[in-house]
Amino acid sequence: MDSGAKKLLTIYLPALFICMLSLNACENSLNDIQKIASKEEDKPISRSTGVDVIYSDSAKVKMRILTPLMIEMDDPKKAYQEMPDGVKVIFFDDNQNQKGTITSKYAIRLEKENTITFRKNVVATNAQGETFKSEELILDHTAKKMYSTKAVEITMANGNVMNGTGFNSNESLYPWHIDNSTGIFKVDEKAAQ
Repeated sequence: MDSGAKKLLTIYLPALFICMLSLNACENSLNDIQKIASKEEDKPISRSTGVDVIYSDSAKVKMRILTPLMIEMDDPKKAYQEMPDGVKVIFFDDNQNQKGTITSKYAIRLEKENTITFRKNVVATNAQGETFKSEELILDHTAKKMYSTKAVEITMANGNVMNGTGFNSNESLYPWHIDNSTGIFKVDEKAAQ
């Protein structure tokens, strides 16, 4: 190799090496940006505090949701509203009288499925004065029913208590069906004689 070629290699080889490193660094940066962007897609669109949402039908209030924190994801494939700090739902009849409630420490409303899943210390009441307790309750608006596959305890207005491994009902929680039921029933001894 002549001295001119060596001189060119000495000048251009380090420059070529630096260009290759730069391109490689750009590729890594682009990959990093894509990873960050995909993580950003999973972040919520909004966080609202002190939320009071009213759902109505034909100008009549049907349901009111109260929660200290609501996190919303607006992605059409997985749109939801999450209530991680607890929730209270109040149901109303056609005369705008309260007909039942549900409270829980956590809830998530899935828009596509049209459901609200209540979890952790779920307590629900109906217009008959019955109280339902479970660790999970699912309200399915499309099917117009409520159900649970978890253990449930139902205390009736007269104080009788029923336990089961799950239950289902309509949206008003009456009438209901409890699976594998056991119970404690008060007996009036005077009436039995």
